[in-house]
Amino acid sequence: MINNTLSGYNASTTAINKELPLRDGGRLGIEELESTLSVSPSLPLLISPRQTWLVLAAAIFLVSVPVFIEAPLVRSLPSLSLAITGFWVWLSFRLMSRPATYLWGDLLLGFSWSWLAGAIYWGWLRWEPLWHLPVEAIGLPFACWCLLKNWGKVGNWFYLGSLFGTVLTDVYFYIVDLMPYWRQIMQVEPDRASPILQAAVTQVHTPWGQVWAVVLASVLLTAGILPLLNQQQHWYAFAGAALSTILVDGLFLLAASAA
Repeated sequence: MINNTLSGYNASTTAINKELPLRDGGRLGIEELESTLSVSPSLPLLISPRQTWLVLAAAIFLVSVPVFIEAPLVRSLPSLSLAITGFWVWLSFRLMSRPATYLWGDLLLGFSWSWLAGAIYWGWLRWEPLWHLPVEAIGLPFACWCLLKNWGKVGNWFYLGSLFGTVLTDVYFYIVDLMPYWRQIMQVEPDRASPILQAAVTQVHTPWGQVWAVVLASVLLTAGILPLLNQQQHWYAFAGAALSTILVDGLFLLAASAA
C-alpha cells in the first residue's frame, strides 16, 4: 500500500512539474494548486511517516494555543485577538500557495476557525455558557462544505476534532451541573475565583462526576486513537485535536484543585 501511494505521489509530482505554471519565483497559484490536488488527492495527505507524526504534534500544540495564549489575550484585548484571525488566514493561504508548505497552511486554516470562535466567545460572550457551542461551531458549515469538495482535509478535520472535544467537555459540564460555577467565575476577578473553583472541583469529585469523567474520557480516547490506525495526515490532525482535549481538561482540573 505504501509503495503504491509513493508511486502515485511521484507520478503526481511529475504531472505538476509538467502541467502547472509557476508564479512569483516558483510559487504555485492557489487555484492551480488546488486543481491539481483535487485530481491527485493523495499528494497532500500521505507523504512520509515522519511528517504524519509532525501533523499529530502540531495539532496537539494548536489546541493548546487558544487555551494558554489566546485566553489571557482575549480577556484584556478582545478586538486585537479577533483581528489576529485575519493574520492566521492570510498566513495559511501564503503557506498553501507553495507545495512544500501546503500541508502546514492547510492545518493553520483549520486552526483559524478555532481561534476566531475563541476570540468571539471569550471576548464578548463568556458570561453565558449556553452560547459556547454555537460560537465554537461557527466554522462548521465551511468545514463540511470543504470536505464535500475534497478540499483542505487536514485543517478541516483538525477543526472538527477540536470541536468534537469541545462538545464532549461542554456535555460534561451540563451533566455534572457545572454551568452555574462557570457563570460565577466569569463574573468575578481571577483573584476571587478560588472558592468557586473549589466548589466546582467538589462537584467533579462526586461519584456522578467521576463516572461521567471516565465515560467521556473513554470516548475521547477512542476517537483519538482509532484514527491513528489510518496512516493519513488528516486523521492524525483529528486525533491530535481530540486527544489534546483530555490534556487540556486535565490541566484545568489540576489548576482548579490547586486554587
